[in-house]
Amino acid sequence: MTDSDPSCLFCRIVSGEIPADRVYEDDDVVGFRDVAPRAPTHVLVIPRRHVSDVHALADADADVMLLARCFAALRHVADAERLAGGYRIVTNSGPDSGQTVPHLHFHLLGGRPMSWPPG
Repeated sequence: MTDSDPSCLFCRIVSGEIPADRVYEDDDVVGFRDVAPRAPTHVLVIPRRHVSDVHALADADADVMLLARCFAALRHVADAERLAGGYRIVTNSGPDSGQTVPHLHFHLLGGRPMSWPPG
């Protein structure tokens, strides 16, 4: 697994080559607003390191910590966006799930009531 994939849209956002409305950053994770929001708050949280999807993660401590950092970022963004009433976190893994960008990412959706099942 490489740290970056020059053909990956999200790696290009991480590097700053493509602009994004960033709402969160730390050494491991970036959060930015989705360009086609599905809720009043729709933020994508991604690892800076290129990981294609959930299935590409290893059972190693580094990947477990990466997921922990992603979820810490999601909590931070939810607090900053004042989503005290609740929010949804969605991730897809692979093309059959609807994943269109092959870089692990989590959708944080909130600001309106959500229905179930989602899709």
